[in-house]
Amino acid sequence: MNKSIHSPEYAAVLGELRSARESAGVSQRDLANRLNVPHSWVSKVETGERRIDLVEFWWFLSACGLDPSPVCKRLIQKFLPRRSRRSKKGGGIK
Repeated sequence: MNKSIHSPEYAAVLGELRSARESAGVSQRDLANRLNVPHSWVSKVETGERRIDLVEFWWFLSACGLDPSPVCKRLIQKFLPRRSRRSKKGGGIK
């Protein structure tokens, strides 16, 4: 199995995070202050240098003043076609 951090799905997660922050009008530095983390943490997350888990994903979006549920639903819709293609090829998680 390939590392998920290099997958198109993870790229979609990162895109959603950055887009959410920018749409909320929050700078990386402001978001870092809200999360009580160094500002470099936000940059590293958005560029994929630092991997985040589901809880951090939720905190990130909530700190942007957003409900994470719609973002999760959008990501699921993006992932579903990919999962069915992987299942046919015999790869990926089942």
